[in-house]
Amino acid sequence: MAATTLRDRLYDYIRYADDKKVKAIYTMVEDEINQKYDPWEDPEYVKMLDKRVDDIKTGKVKGVSWEEVKGKFLLSKKK
Repeated sequence: MAATTLRDRLYDYIRYADDKKVKAIYTMVEDEINQKYDPWEDPEYVKMLDKRVDDIKTGKVKGVSWEEVKGKFLLSKKK
């Protein structure tokens, strides 16, 4: 079963589960929930960012300037 399907099913289950079951599930994953995720310590994340930067530098992907992004956003708010 796909991870997105599992997430949806778990979400639906937890929304309607009784308090005792919700507390039990939370206890099982509490340590993971309380851990702070630092993307700079995640080698896969850093690798993905490096690839994106390389793609822009080599011209494989055309970047968009901040001014262009901001301008499009402001135009969309005027509609």
